[in-house]
Amino acid sequence: MTEDTVRIDGNALRLPGGVQVRFIRTLRLPESGTHALPPGLGEFPVRRIEDYGDRVPEAWRARGGVMLPVYLREAMWLSFAGTAEPAALQVGVGKVCAVSGKPWSPRLHRDPQNYVVLPRQPWLDGINSGKGTVRQFVAVPLGLGATVEGQVTGEEVWGGVQLQSFPLNERELTVWREAERRRARRFPRMPMAAGAYGGPAMPMAAPAPGAALTAGAAPAAARSAPAMGLGVGGSMRQEVYADDRPLKAWAEEPAGRVFVHLVTPPEWRRITGEAPPPSPVDRAAYTNAGLPWFDYYDEDATDLAPTQELGSVKPVGDWLGDDHEPWQQPSPHQVKPLGDAPGKPVGDGDW
Repeated sequence: MTEDTVRIDGNALRLPGGVQVRFIRTLRLPESGTHALPPGLGEFPVRRIEDYGDRVPEAWRARGGVMLPVYLREAMWLSFAGTAEPAALQVGVGKVCAVSGKPWSPRLHRDPQNYVVLPRQPWLDGINSGKGTVRQFVAVPLGLGATVEGQVTGEEVWGGVQLQSFPLNERELTVWREAERRRARRFPRMPMAAGAYGGPAMPMAAPAPGAALTAGAAPAAARSAPAMGLGVGGSMRQEVYADDRPLKAWAEEPAGRVFVHLVTPPEWRRITGEAPPPSPVDRAAYTNAGLPWFDYYDEDATDLAPTQELGSVKPVGDWLGDDHEPWQQPSPHQVKPLGDAPGKPVGDGDW
């Protein structure tokens, strides 16, 4: 039987075809200069919209999907580790493609490419905005014009993050699986080394005992929750890889999709009854402690050129003011080179 639903496994989203996506908390970069890859500081908790009934806005229930809590100006990156078979994954920020800058599409496109290829692309920290660089994903409220959506389209309607996965078509997948079987017989795989990009996991706040609303309790009244979207922050060295397969190698229809709503911490507590994660870690303290930053390079891959739409997106500081959090440049020895059980299905709606 083919799995055709999106599920939550812990805090990971599992899309059909073996695609796994985690949302990772991280240090926010300064908005000037180009930096190494910041560390992972734990996963954002993820919950299904449909589990909270009238406690979420009607528009969210109509779209379905999941939600996660994020602080104003908090940075995140998307981890794609664990994907086994090849997949094409579209990543939208307010229904603007984070790779091409074009409007969200139900189909894959090549000119410009509107997807990342897994597992070659191990993560995505921001929008494809320069040769060999991305601009970091940073959370901001809708209504200011600071989101990628607002700057590219002139409107802020959707917010959140959108994901849509495409497997190889049946013929290409059969060929790939046979090649993998032959390779496995010739070169048995060694266990993957620990300590890959992500750094030390920081503790997440556990739900307060008894905080979850019990069945039969009067739910908090639904209201128009403050909507959050993604703008951009600082620039980092990261490539978004070009697809080396022909477009016809991929299925014409997506295998699965999910809408990820971004919730403010107070709204998260009101809706779920759970404590949100602690506030973002001070980046100067992290760097002063000698903890690692990262650099990643794939010599066999080709970087996608940035598009005009994404290259012109301005940082959130242009709307929210200067970033006064102190910045401590990591020393060279802190930058580490990186080489070369299902849960309940997540509902989908109209978006």
